[in-house]
Amino acid sequence: MYALAINGSPREGGNTETLLRAALAPIKEAGWDTELMQVGGKDVRGCIACYKCFENKDHRCAVKNDALNDYLAKMLEADAIILGTPTYFTDVSAEMKALLDRSGLVSLANGRALRGKIGAAVVAVRRGGATHAYDSINHMFLMSQMIVPGSTYWNMGYGWAKEDVAGDEEGMANMGNLGRVIAWLGQSIKPNLDSFPAT
Repeated sequence: MYALAINGSPREGGNTETLLRAALAPIKEAGWDTELMQVGGKDVRGCIACYKCFENKDHRCAVKNDALNDYLAKMLEADAIILGTPTYFTDVSAEMKALLDRSGLVSLANGRALRGKIGAAVVAVRRGGATHAYDSINHMFLMSQMIVPGSTYWNMGYGWAKEDVAGDEEGMANMGNLGRVIAWLGQSIKPNLDSFPAT
């Protein structure tokens, strides 16, 4: 099985990445293939609402002059997707918003191609606004008929400078629990995905 984490922060090695790596660790220990990709700071632009994905139905965005389709291909391959973002004015980063809008629309256009996959949101925050960013990611997961696991608290960690979040004991413990829940859930649902209800 394969778990993909995508870092929506342009600050590599920062708090969002620290949280994502903590969530991936128990999944890898459970024997899954894991990968961390960086979308923050990369060339991924917003949806232009051309709706060509509904005409083409090729599991790709029709806009091919940026990196979105590289991320989308990995998302479609994954059994579990963990999307991480910093909190920017109580919401996700611009690159994460573009990823959500475009991957979500391509999924809808292709019979909810993300349905049945596990989706988890992870948010790094200095002080406030993390719950809204967390919801923004989960809204796409839920509309795509993905399975959103719970953990011991909302999946967020607190910090300002790079790796400050490692000092948030509750947040880091939650990431470990989230990873263990994802590994357990994946093993539980994988044999039954072929019978997932049609749209």
